Order: sequence, then C-alpha cells, then structure tokens
Amino acid sequence: MRAIVTRLALAALLVASAVPAQTPREWSLGPTGRGGAAQWSERQGRLIYRGGATVGWALVKDAPLRDGFVQVRFRSIGGREDRAGGVIWRWRDPGNYYVARAHALAGNVLAFKVVNGRRDDLAPDGRATDFEIRGVKSRDWRTLRVDFAGAEFRVSLDGRRLFTVRDGALAGPGAVGCWSKADSVTEFERFEYGAT
Repeated sequence: MRAIVTRLALAALLVASAVPAQTPREWSLGPTGRGGAAQWSERQGRLIYRGGATVGWALVKDAPLRDGFVQVRFRSIGGREDRAGGVIWRWRDPGNYYVARAHALAGNVLAFKVVNGRRDDLAPDGRATDFEIRGVKSRDWRTLRVDFAGAEFRVSLDGRRLFTVRDGALAGPGAVGCWSKADSVTEFERFEYGAT
C-alpha cells in the first residue's frame, strides 16, 4: 500500500509542474518569535525583508493549498547574524507550517517544520538534515522551489532537484509564502504557486 501511495504522490508532483503558476494579489505580512515587528516593504515589484523579528513571513492571502508547488527568486543582500530566504507551504498559523530555506552565510539549503511552535529539521532521503551549496555568495539571485503532494516534498534550487523530504504532521491545506529571519536583508521576486 505504501508503494502505491508513494507512486501517486510522485505522479502528483509531476503534474504540479504542468499547472499554470499564479502570482500573489495581496500579501499578509508579519513576525513570529521574539523581537519587534518584521520589516517588510515592496519596491519595483520586489518584496524586501529588512529584519526586525526572529522570523518574518509574507503569505498569499487567497492561496490555501494542500498539494501543489511554491517557488520564489531571491537574494540575500545583508545581515551579520543571518542571510536567509525561503518559501512557506501549508501555513496554518505562526506556530504550524513548513519551510525550505537557503542560507548564504551557512552555504546550505534545508527544510523544516514548525508544529505547535516547535521547529524540527526534516531529514532528506534519510541523509543529513541539509544540502550544502558550494560557491553561493551574498547578492546571488537563486530560485528555490518546493513541490508538495501528500507527505512528500521535493526541494529544488535553480531548477536542480536537491532532495526529497517526507513528513505528515501538517496534512491539510494551508497558505504559501516567503520566509526570512533575524537580521537578514532579503529581496524576493517572481513568487509563484499553483495547486495540483
């Protein structure tokens, strides 16, 4: 039975790439964790995070998705503690969601879940919990994408599949959006999403 479910999930991921992408009409912006308000702004078609909170999120208000994809082109342009950007899917509230993020200072990509306010890294394909990115520098534009179907999530960077993670903690539909953290200064553009 598990093999059938996995094949169906993979088939759904392939279909997701053929679904027309949508772009956000309106953002819901906010912080999570300690600290002040997340500092978000829009300029020349870009969404910009300038720190101010432990975590900053920007969600598409009209996009509750269970299965589909989310992707964004972004670059980290500043931050002493962090230089991170990523995507959110199946967001229910500030204490329950999934994230895939790339970190320019650490030089890695990882996926994690937040359930009841607790963060846990998701181990890709039974390996270590992240994927090293060699040669990534601040100010490099990158495109991060997650295709999600059921409990399977495929993470890609610049069109190259990095790893797959599996987790069933947040199975229902939720919002999609952008994510950054701490003192990161991150620019986002070309945000797209779609349902399967």
